[in-house]
Amino acid sequence: MTACIAPHCSRDLRSHEEAAGQLVCDPCVHRMRAHLAAIPAALIVLRDGSLHRERTGDTSRTGTREAPLPCRMDTLNLIGPAAHGTVHDPHGDQTGQRPLAGVLADWTRLVCEERHLPWPHRHRPEDLAGFLASHLGWASTQGWISEFADELGSLMRQVRGIARVEIRTRAISRPCPNSECGLLSLTRTDWDQYVRCSNCGNAYTDTELNADAIDRAAA
Repeated sequence: MTACIAPHCSRDLRSHEEAAGQLVCDPCVHRMRAHLAAIPAALIVLRDGSLHRERTGDTSRTGTREAPLPCRMDTLNLIGPAAHGTVHDPHGDQTGQRPLAGVLADWTRLVCEERHLPWPHRHRPEDLAGFLASHLGWASTQGWISEFADELGSLMRQVRGIARVEIRTRAISRPCPNSECGLLSLTRTDWDQYVRCSNCGNAYTDTELNADAIDRAAA
């Protein structure tokens, strides 16, 4: 069996995934699709949040030579426009997360170049997210899919940190179907269609869990 190459995933590829030429497993593809699908709603929250003043943690009322910023710079940095092409930073002045638009545009450009496709007619970040989601099946067979998954995951962690979006993970009270594991270490996260084992790293659909429950009852 071949292991999924996505960051922090130890799941072996299933036979149908290998037959399709995938380098990452279906659960990791689903996670990436969920990230991309969450971007339009996240942008609404981020654009609204950018109107609030940035807080430094200093609650004193002493005077200052500089007026407070009229907005949150971390949010503006994330939703702001991105430079075209490679950005060179010889002095190390660039800090913080790359703009969301830049991350999505870079991966869209790569997909268009390798698939000989025209640039999407609409190029707002939410449109690029939809474009990338529509090509995830093909992208899962490319050697750079691991880097894409890693960068997209990092981007969405930053988005959730600013937007304060809470994602709940709940324990599932049944043993892991993996015969080499069998621990009560299954959990389900709100946006995830898979139940995952925190011990062995495997992921299961509800159908697979129900089939395992039937087999255990018959035994």
